Amino acid sequence: MQPDVTIIGGGLAGCEAARVAAGAGRRVRLVEMRPVRGTEAHKTGDLAELVCSNSLGSADPSSSKGLLLEELTALGSLVVAAARQHAVPAGNSLAVEREGFARTVTGALAAEPNVEVVTEECLAIPERGPVLIATGPLTAPSLSASLAALTGQQHLFFYDAIAPIVTAESIDHDVVFAASRYDKGAPDFLNCPLDREQYEAFVAALLAAEVVPTKDFEQAAHFEGCMPIEELASRGPKTLSFGPMKPVGLTDPRTGRRPWAVVQLRREDRDGQLYNLVGFQTKLRWGEQTRIFRTIPGLGEAEFVRLGSMHRNTFIAAPAVLAADLSLRWRRDVWLAGQITGVEGYAESAAVGLVAALSMLARLDGRPFTPPPRTTMIGALLAYLREADPATFQPMNSNFGLLPPLAPVAADGSGPRRGRQGRGERREALVTRARAALA
Repeated sequence: MQPDVTIIGGGLAGCEAARVAAGAGRRVRLVEMRPVRGTEAHKTGDLAELVCSNSLGSADPSSSKGLLLEELTALGSLVVAAARQHAVPAGNSLAVEREGFARTVTGALAAEPNVEVVTEECLAIPERGPVLIATGPLTAPSLSASLAALTGQQHLFFYDAIAPIVTAESIDHDVVFAASRYDKGAPDFLNCPLDREQYEAFVAALLAAEVVPTKDFEQAAHFEGCMPIEELASRGPKTLSFGPMKPVGLTDPRTGRRPWAVVQLRREDRDGQLYNLVGFQTKLRWGEQTRIFRTIPGLGEAEFVRLGSMHRNTFIAAPAVLAADLSLRWRRDVWLAGQITGVEGYAESAAVGLVAALSMLARLDGRPFTPPPRTTMIGALLAYLREADPATFQPMNSNFGLLPPLAPVAADGSGPRRGRQGRGERREALVTRARAALA
């Protein structure tokens, strides 16, 4: 078959894109290297094999992941339909029986007359498009090299060093203060001050905490600039206070003195709804992270929309590499989709695959591409890929902090106090607005 579209990668994003393009009458060649060449994580040759979890996240329509699943369902997602067909009991989560799920997706594409599934390793990006690359976090070295040559090595990453992110409204602004060191420039950081006793207790908790074991294929030498915070703490009791928690050049306005140590929070998004814990990349288990990081002054009721991690993950600096329609800036007949773009999560990967296919179809039909509204969860994820700072870009999953606020948030992240009840009402309003925008 002479294809109209070539899709490289048979994960969730690639399968979703293939279904969309084929459904529009386009001939699709879907190239998947497994089982000719396996990966360190996959076990079968099926398309859409789930590896790190069997859950697509919460199906609660009032949650950020539930809203994303609802939007995907409205857009006719193959992945979500197969997941619901093979759902297993998991509370509010959409968890699936892995083998049945993968077989259903594989069978659906095998039965599609406009899809040709080719089992071979793609060693380089094809010279002729349209091409969609959806090879995921374990992209093979040869294709990674081809992508690096096209985008620039500095825009391609093979190892995540992710720090946690909290919502601005969950920060106690009576404790945390806005300042930059030595008052240089705008007060762009929020600072959580610790006295000596609090600092020493924090370090002791880090050293006693349980970490996630590193898989063999994730072994990597950490650069000094992105060491796990618990490993830094193991080097000596004062290491953190001379590193990411150094208080030099800062004065706590409540005491008029320099704190013993500080945790700095850096604004993560344009609207000031999300803040990153600077230098807090970690391999602590997630339960340990929430327990220990909530002992930091000002973060006692912190809402974490992303927790820290360090693992192997091939992804690009999307804001520097991708155009608004998910095509490469340097080669507009090549699109990227899925986790390689810098989204985290199964549903997020499927969503970007679906939208990338719609973008390709628009180009093939000679139509302008209009992405989903930013007030939808899918649109908000795409906006993050466009607008995040390329210098600090890290993968992101769906969360309410990505949606434009219902009311303006002050530059320092402060605003009217909102309790848990108010937070629920605000999220209900965000969901209602997203549904209307998608419709």
